[in-house]
Amino acid sequence: MTLSRREFIAANGALLGAAVLPRSLLAEVEARSAPMPALKDWNQIRRQFRLTPEYLHFSGFYIASHPQVVREAIESFRNALDANPFLTVEHGMFESEAQNLQEKVRVDIAAYLGGKPDEIALTPNTTTGLALVYHGLPLKSGDEVLVTTHDHVVHHEAIRLSTERNGASVRKITLFDDAARASAEAIVSRVREGIGPKTRVLGITWVHSATGIRLPVRQIADAVGEINSKRDEKERMVLVVDGVHGIGAVDATIADLGADFFCAGTHKWMFAPRGTGIVWARAQNWARLRPLIPSFSDLEVYEAWTEQRPVRGPTVAARVSPGGFLAYEHQWAMGTAFRMHQQIGRARIAQRVAELNGRCKDGLSSIKKVRLITPRDASLSAGINCFEVAGQKPGETVKRLLERKIIASESPYAKSYARLSAGLMNTPEQVDQAVAAVRAIAG
Repeated sequence: MTLSRREFIAANGALLGAAVLPRSLLAEVEARSAPMPALKDWNQIRRQFRLTPEYLHFSGFYIASHPQVVREAIESFRNALDANPFLTVEHGMFESEAQNLQEKVRVDIAAYLGGKPDEIALTPNTTTGLALVYHGLPLKSGDEVLVTTHDHVVHHEAIRLSTERNGASVRKITLFDDAARASAEAIVSRVREGIGPKTRVLGITWVHSATGIRLPVRQIADAVGEINSKRDEKERMVLVVDGVHGIGAVDATIADLGADFFCAGTHKWMFAPRGTGIVWARAQNWARLRPLIPSFSDLEVYEAWTEQRPVRGPTVAARVSPGGFLAYEHQWAMGTAFRMHQQIGRARIAQRVAELNGRCKDGLSSIKKVRLITPRDASLSAGINCFEVAGQKPGETVKRLLERKIIASESPYAKSYARLSAGLMNTPEQVDQAVAAVRAIAG
């Protein structure tokens, strides 16, 4: 339940008269904000980003440049906060459900995910989301968390820190030996072979920043479901997905992807304000978790505290959303980024990302001294293209591209590769320029 501002203030014996309060904060901000542009033309969309024109930006997946509509939303909320911080936060966080800005953000996000607003917890980033899930699951000695060797350090660390505290164990499996030659069938087969009788959690990453490969999450989820159908409820596995490089780049309905918990920062491919993220799960899965951080978003927690009694009812998403004072102007502007994606069209965005990065992969593959690591198959890749130049370390390749005003990146893993990633801020001509620069430095 959303914490009502009136109930919150009345409980503290300080109910303010209606004349003191400004009109609806949401209506106030929307009245000041420019309407969402049509965003039908790719050049118009590119102009949303205030990127330095002297560089070609091919690392937008790292942390996004705020589009103009998002910048304007942040500024509108910031102005309201600076003008009247107390009443703005009271209205925005503790007003009726119809005026609650976190709830409005969840509504906007749910429209994109395909789920329900009350299935979404708001977090600062993927790292926090993964930690909330792994530390919240009731794991115990004898239970096993199965994860892959391909995941990011924060995924592995969330599991390590959790299992060290609860006595569960962790095991890692390799899903493919060569990303460029991987197949969906072989990946799913390795998942099946890797799951053991003590496995209670399977953790995977939708799109790997190490190699650019995109896992067949739906098929993996189906395999997990088949194994779960033969298990008692207490032995059921849950599937945890780090989806940060898929959401906003792939045309998929997250709520139908098959994950039990889907964790993602939204300040990458979604172009949401920096320091924002989500965890999505259905009600039965939220009920499994134990919250870790006190919440400002669940009235039951507050009422239990005032009445000096245990918290009632199962865990819900709002109860897992971290409380405390935040950069509210960023969190509240999340919805604008999701509405921007809806305005452009999820399928249209995914097609554009696939076209640009398909062009990049084709170009890289045509260079004799370059080995493409990411699969050419669009169903097994998304927006990150990993490659290596013969005789060069990845850092050297990235440095030499930067000398040509092309911003590439290096994957931060034990086995590292150079990366080029094309997004909505890029053009086919820019992709060709980046490929030509790689060809030149390859010699």
